[in-house]
Amino acid sequence: MIEPVYSAAENRYECGMQYRRAGRSGVMLPAISLGLWHNFGDVDTLSLSRKKLHYAFDHGITHFDLANNYGPSYGSAEETFGQIMKSSFAPYRDELFISTKAGHDMWPGPYGNWGSRKHLMASLDQSLKRMNLDYVDVFYSHRYDPETPLEETLQALVDIVREGKALYVGLSKYPLDAYLFACRYLKERDVPCLLYQGRYSMLVREPESQGILNAVKESGSGFVAFSPLAQGLLTNRYLNGIPDDSRIARGGFLKKEALTPEVLNKIQALNERAAMRGQSLAEMALAWLLKNETVTSVIVGASSVEQLGDSLKTLNHLSFEEEELHAIEKILM
Repeated sequence: MIEPVYSAAENRYECGMQYRRAGRSGVMLPAISLGLWHNFGDVDTLSLSRKKLHYAFDHGITHFDLANNYGPSYGSAEETFGQIMKSSFAPYRDELFISTKAGHDMWPGPYGNWGSRKHLMASLDQSLKRMNLDYVDVFYSHRYDPETPLEETLQALVDIVREGKALYVGLSKYPLDAYLFACRYLKERDVPCLLYQGRYSMLVREPESQGILNAVKESGSGFVAFSPLAQGLLTNRYLNGIPDDSRIARGGFLKKEALTPEVLNKIQALNERAAMRGQSLAEMALAWLLKNETVTSVIVGASSVEQLGDSLKTLNHLSFEEEELHAIEKILM
């Protein structure tokens, strides 16, 4: 069956999406962005990936988050996106904000990993070819490399922008001291760090306790939260234990040990609080992150169009009463 030519919904910017400024930049990102970590690689059908990406853009999601090794297998999420970029999104390139990253394991040998200039430059060239793009909107150093001089990693980011291969740069999962050094280095070279991407959810709050959120706010970067639903723990999937078809049961990144009796009690109590708000647990978990003005966007995954639609329902109710916040904090203690 030949897919009809894609034409984006005319009301895509009028269907409830909110756009938030990334720090002190000129960039506005959707409050909810779509991540292509899983569910968009070569183990998934192109037709379903196409439907999800079309649905996202038709509902105001302009930011698509990728990395060189997303899939599975490595590179295949970018290849999928590249096919849909060519067939559907090419006329809308200037409406899209596309990110990719390098720094985790990608190809064999000493240059296929970490933060050397060699790895970052080669990886981005490969990513651009896979995605059928001339440039990405933001290119991230995917993780801090304790062995490579930080100046080398950062200068590669500066040069990538000056070469026109990325409009902005970002940092992901950097420890506080390295992030602060990087911000100074990049700012002095007129290539400020646009975004810091970190794991953040109701159950994982290191960006607060480690001072990252405060540092991001003070430095003028935006904060993008990944894994906002704690890999599915903050959904209705595990309220009654571990389903046979769940991520935990399949032996993926989420391990059985993560669902302790204490965590189960927390998510059950949070689910009751969400019901009082007229939301699902997942909707409340996303809204809880977005109540923080430093959080520019939260990245959600989607195994189906319906799941993505459920995430977008969050935007109908983002505000919290003080009493609610106190009650939630008591549950999370």
